[in-house]
Amino acid sequence: MVTTNLMAETDSRKIVEKRGRFTVVEYLRDISVSPKMAQEAYFASEMNVRKRQLIADIDPKTGVFAQAGEMQMMIGGIEAATNVKGAGDFFKKLVKSSVTSETIIKPRYTGKGTLVLEPTFYHILLVDLDEWEGDVVIEDGMFLACEDTVELEVTARKNVSSLILGGEGIWNTMLAGSGLVALESPVPADELIVADLEDDVIKLDGSMAIAWSSSLKFTVEKTTSTLVGSLASGEGFVNVYSGTGRVLIAPVRENIGINAPKE
Repeated sequence: MVTTNLMAETDSRKIVEKRGRFTVVEYLRDISVSPKMAQEAYFASEMNVRKRQLIADIDPKTGVFAQAGEMQMMIGGIEAATNVKGAGDFFKKLVKSSVTSETIIKPRYTGKGTLVLEPTFYHILLVDLDEWEGDVVIEDGMFLACEDTVELEVTARKNVSSLILGGEGIWNTMLAGSGLVALESPVPADELIVADLEDDVIKLDGSMAIAWSSSLKFTVEKTTSTLVGSLASGEGFVNVYSGTGRVLIAPVRENIGINAPKE
């Protein structure tokens, strides 16, 4: 039996979210720094630039897939294996991995105990696929972990406009099935806009969407009926999501397109 203070909150860390088997721990301030770096660490913490860590409870019924290379600790009777079922499956996953920056081959952790992943400065989002009608398409590099009831697939753009002008890549990772997923987001949940569409449309000026339902049709269109009009309006092309489904939008990511304050 192993007893730890892993889940104990302190002056420097706290639990910010718990959902199902996943727990997100946030380090409020980085106190393990040198005197030279203390000022930088202080202001980083004040601006919510903090380390966050995902902890997963593993039980005999349901395992967890995690991003390759992200394991920090395995506490208890946990075993790790890949999600490769044979030579043919390995080749198939290798091909899928080659078309995205996301590795489809993931370690699978099973048994009984606690899995602790490496800290990250990204924001960790816990997503229930049941709230997404069974699947979500994500930007490359966002996957962190999921329950092993979730399938990791690769999906491609279905029309020429989105392939050439969409700015979201030709291929994306799709998570399908039932269960919880942990994603690394470039912005916190507080800044994300959640748009639920029901036979409707949303138009975005650029690649602001970080996740969306596969049921949505994604195209790129002119902002006005003519190319000259679109160019004259200063808006050009927009990414269009139409149909029924959900879109997660990061409107302030990296301050793209935000004008500097006027003096």
